[in-house]
Amino acid sequence: MKGGKLPKRQRLIGLWLLLSGISLLGGAIFAAWLDSLFQPEGLARLVLWLGCFSGGGTIFLVGLLLERMLFTPLRHLQVQLARLVANPDAREDYPPEGWLRGLGPDLMRVREAWRSDRTRLATAHAEGARSAARIRQELETLLQVLDTPLLLCDHHRRLLLFNQAAEALFAGHPGLGLGKRLDALLPVSSLQDSLAQLPDDGSPRELLMPCSERWLHVAMRRVPQSNGETLLTLTDATAAWTSEMGVRAGLAEHMAPLRRHGASLASAAEALSSVRHARHIDETLRQRLEAVIEEESLALGQEIENLGRLIDDMQQQGERLVPLWSNDLWQSLNERLGDNPIEVLPIGMPAWFKGDAPALLVMLESLLERLSEHTGTTDFEAEMLLGNRRVYLDLIWPGRPLSQRELSVWCSQRLETLPLSPRVGDLLRQHASDAWSLADPDGKHARLRLPLPAMERVGAPPSQLPPRPEFHDFGIADLPPPDAELARRTLRTLEIVAFDTETTGLELRRGDTVISIGACRIVNARLLASDIFDVRVDPGKPIPPASTAIHGITDDDVAGAPPLPVVLPRFRDYIGDAVILAHNAAFDLLALQSPGSGAALEMPVLDTLLLSRALDESLDGHDLDTLAERYDLSFPPGTRHTALGDARVTAELWLALLPRLEARGIDTLEQVLALQATAFDKEDACT
Repeated sequence: MKGGKLPKRQRLIGLWLLLSGISLLGGAIFAAWLDSLFQPEGLARLVLWLGCFSGGGTIFLVGLLLERMLFTPLRHLQVQLARLVANPDAREDYPPEGWLRGLGPDLMRVREAWRSDRTRLATAHAEGARSAARIRQELETLLQVLDTPLLLCDHHRRLLLFNQAAEALFAGHPGLGLGKRLDALLPVSSLQDSLAQLPDDGSPRELLMPCSERWLHVAMRRVPQSNGETLLTLTDATAAWTSEMGVRAGLAEHMAPLRRHGASLASAAEALSSVRHARHIDETLRQRLEAVIEEESLALGQEIENLGRLIDDMQQQGERLVPLWSNDLWQSLNERLGDNPIEVLPIGMPAWFKGDAPALLVMLESLLERLSEHTGTTDFEAEMLLGNRRVYLDLIWPGRPLSQRELSVWCSQRLETLPLSPRVGDLLRQHASDAWSLADPDGKHARLRLPLPAMERVGAPPSQLPPRPEFHDFGIADLPPPDAELARRTLRTLEIVAFDTETTGLELRRGDTVISIGACRIVNARLLASDIFDVRVDPGKPIPPASTAIHGITDDDVAGAPPLPVVLPRFRDYIGDAVILAHNAAFDLLALQSPGSGAALEMPVLDTLLLSRALDESLDGHDLDTLAERYDLSFPPGTRHTALGDARVTAELWLALLPRLEARGIDTLEQVLALQATAFDKEDACT
C-alpha cells in the first residue's frame, strides 16, 4: 500500500463500479426527466429508457469483459512469471487465457529455451560436478569419522568448516555455525593473539586455554598456499587432567599414613628389640611397645587395604571399561569361538554394561571351555539380567551347579594370551565382580553368574544419525569482511536469520505473550537445515484452548520451560551479526520486545510480507499460505503454525524473492530496505 491508497486492482474495480453507477444513475434521472417532458408511450417509452441506460450498461459490460478477458489473465501471467523467475522448474497452474491465449506458444518456447539452456549448462559442467561431488563425499566421510574436533576459519575468522566431533564438543553453544565468528565460539584473547602470529608455512602452534568449565588443548596451523585459512584441532584436556590429578591426590593421601605407620612400626620394633637385650626389662614398657606395634600393624594393614581398593577403583574407572551392548559381546564371542564346537545362544533382553571387551572375550572363552569339559555339553545359553546396580552375565547349561571349590580353581587360572597373563580372578576384580553358580528354578538347568557394572541406559543402541547436512562452506571465504558497511552488502552475501514466534493469542498489547521461538540461518544464499533455534517459552499464564487449536502447544508442553527474559538473550546470541527476517515482522518483533523481555533486537529487519506487497502491488493475497502456494513452497506435515516450520518456509520464500529483487536492480541491503519501506503504512504499524 502506498499513501493509504488501495492496491491497483481494487482501485480499477472501484473506478469501474463508480463510473457504471454514476452513468446508470444519470441515465435514470435523464430518462425520468424526458419521460415527464414528452410523456411517450409504448415502444417509444421503452426506447427512451433503454437509450438512457445504455451508457452505464455499456461501461459495466465493457469493464466486466476487460476483467474477465484481460485483467485476470494478466494477473495470472504475473503470478506464473514470478514463479518461473524464482524457480524455472515450477509447475504451470496459469497458462495464458482470455485475450492472452495467443501468447501461450511464445511463453512455452521461452520457457523451454530457458530450460534447454540450463540443461546444456549443467551437461557442460557435469564432469566437474561429479569430480567435486566425489571429493566432497570423501571429505565429508573423513571428517565425520574423525574423533578429533576440527575447526577451519578464514582470514576474517569466520567458520568455514567443522565436524561432528566439534559439534559434540560445543553442543548447544550458539557460537557454532557456518559463517559465525570464531571470537563468538572461543572469546579468548590469547587465542586471538596466537592466530595473528601464526607462520604461513603451516608450522603448528599449541595453546592450552579455558572454555567455560573446561580446558582445551588447541593446535593451530595456517593452511599453506591459502588465503589465510587456519585449521584448529581441539582436545578436551579437562577429563584427562582431572582423572590424573584425582589419582595423584588419592595416592598422595594414602602414602603419608603408610610412611607414618611404617616409621612408627619400625621405631617400636627397634625399641622392643633393645629392651629385650637389656638386663632389667620394664614389663610395662614392653607391653606398651607391643601394643604400639599391634596398633601400627593394624593401621598399616588398613591403609594397605585402602590403597588396594584405590587401585581397583582406578582399574574399574579407567578407559578400558567402556559401555558395551550385550548383543555385540555375544556376536563377538561366537566369532571368536570360530571352529570350536562350543556354541552360545543369547536369550532374554539385551542390556548395556561396562567392561573391558577384549579381556572379557578371552575370559569367557576360557570359562566356556572349562564348563564344556566339566559338563560334557557344547551348547550353552547366555542371558543378561538387570539388577539394581549391576548387570548379571549368566552362562546356562543343563545339569547341576558348580561347587565353589571348583570355581576357586578356575579363578586362579592364568590367561596366557593376555598381556601380563592375568588370572581370571584378576579380571573379575577389575570389573568389581565375582563368580558363583546357582540352580535354575526348573531344577534342570544351572548357571554361572558374573555381575558386571551397569549403565544407566538399557535400550537398544540408537541408530547412527545421518551426517549433518551442512558443516562446511568454503564460499564463505569469498564474502566481504564482516565489519564492512552493512547497508552496502549485497543480498547474497548477507547472513540472515529467519524467525517466527507462536503466542498465547494475537492481542499482544493486552497481555498475550510468546510460547515458542523458532529460527534458522541463511549463509551464502543457502538455507542451513541443521543450524536452528527451537525453544519453548513459559508464558507464565494458561494457554487459551483457541490458541492451542492453531499451534498445538498446550500448558504441559511449556511446563518447566524458561521464561522469555531467559530465552531472549540466548536468541540474541544465536542471531549474532546477522540480519533478521520474518513474515509480518511487526507482530513478531512486538511479541519479543515486550516490556521486561530482556534484550533488544536492533539489527536490520526484512519482512517478506512487505517485500511481496512491494513487488506485486496489483496482486491480492500476501499471507504466508498464499505466497507459499504462489512460489510452489510446501510445509512438511505438522509444521504449519509451528515457529520453526514457519521460519523455514519464510527463509525459502526469501530465497524465491531474491532473483526477482536482483532482476529489478535491487542488489544491496540498503536498496531492499528502501523498497520494503514503500509497502509499509500505518495499518501495518498497528498490527
